[in-house]
Amino acid sequence: MSFPLHHPARRKFLKTMGALGAAALMSETKSSAQAKPMRIDTHSHFTGPSVYDQELKAGHQALVSWKPQVTIDEMEEGGVQTSILSVGDPGVWFGDDMKARASARECNEIGAKAVRDFPGRFGLFTVLPLPDVAGALKEIEYAFDTLHADGVGIVSSYQGRYLGNALFTPMWEELNRRKAVVYTHPLCAACAAQPDLIDGQNRGVEFVFDTTRTIVSVLANGIPARFPDIKFIWSHAGGTVPFITGRLTGKNDKLPKGAMYELKRFYYDTAQAFNEYTLPSFKKFVPSDRIVFGTDFPLGGGSAKVVAKGLADNGGFTPEEMRKIDHENALTLFPRLQKYFV
Repeated sequence: MSFPLHHPARRKFLKTMGALGAAALMSETKSSAQAKPMRIDTHSHFTGPSVYDQELKAGHQALVSWKPQVTIDEMEEGGVQTSILSVGDPGVWFGDDMKARASARECNEIGAKAVRDFPGRFGLFTVLPLPDVAGALKEIEYAFDTLHADGVGIVSSYQGRYLGNALFTPMWEELNRRKAVVYTHPLCAACAAQPDLIDGQNRGVEFVFDTTRTIVSVLANGIPARFPDIKFIWSHAGGTVPFITGRLTGKNDKLPKGAMYELKRFYYDTAQAFNEYTLPSFKKFVPSDRIVFGTDFPLGGGSAKVVAKGLADNGGFTPEEMRKIDHENALTLFPRLQKYFV
């Protein structure tokens, strides 16, 4: 039966249908907003009070006011279930081994507390008081055996020594024994010699170069082949490595399977690497099962929402590849998180 345009029954019918449509829309919006977060952010920073002065000198004001809830709020916006916390540059060593050991312990206790207080929302890459290797070995033992850290977080160089330096051999031996995940963040090593590089943009450029230099150092000294059970994660898509692979190929006694084989075994995060210019080379060089989601929050790398949009807009990844990048690859590194993704 049909009703005239202004018939009361027609008006009642339209009102009812409108209400039902609005309810459905609200339900859909609510469902979308409450969708289970499905990302693991492997590049998320924090720090401790004893390092505040040095963080400010590095221009990291956002870290001085950091609290777990700040990161959780950002995670909710960007669909992140878990953020693996790390202390990036400038690290915790500033000339005094004992102070560095105390700062490392302070930061690691803060990170471990966040992991305990917010189950499933945080992981921890423990910071080490390098270049104090003896102190680093003690902190590795404490971090893994007492704090149950997910891995270690180190920077690309210490007092001019890149990570392939023989000084660090005892650390690699212990981390290999533990089959550890090693996350590496760049340091502006050139800043000490060239103060004009303190400018933010110059620092950012030096960061990618320092990552490249330390990867080259690790390869040149055969670290991946000598310690094959270490799982390396390199920040910012490996610096400039995806663009200079032609200079990194070849086999030698230290890398019997070749540099490219080892480069493709490493993991690389997406922080600062989600733009239309970087992604094509990054994607061609790195297998999709070796890319992990990373933001650099709360520093300049962008929020999870921004990174995810950049990957979607510029990556040309398949849905299967995006699942790997969002969380599946990270779950192979951090299987304890599996229960939060079922």
